[in-house]
Amino acid sequence: MKDIKLRPLDDRVVVEPVEAEEMTAGGIVLPDTAKEKPQRGIVLAVGPGKLLDSGERGELSVAVGDEVIYGKYSATDIEVDGREIKILRETEILAKVIK
Repeated sequence: MKDIKLRPLDDRVVVEPVEAEEMTAGGIVLPDTAKEKPQRGIVLAVGPGKLLDSGERGELSVAVGDEVIYGKYSATDIEVDGREIKILRETEILAKVIK
């Protein structure tokens, strides 16, 4: 199957969620039903920026490869080449993880 490439529009960002921990700090293994919905992910693609009233594009604060934290129920979930990914607006990103 041919790889699908995505180019998000405006201020949208494509993120691949990072899987939730399968074990608690105390060593208890969590079943799939008890895992929290992932809220962290790696940015795969970014749009050109929001079109401003001046006709220019606003610059996005995130770039490809950044790890981000987003709202629990934000984003649109889609599947591409068997991978779960999310498309969300930059405003739905809560923070960038600094390592």
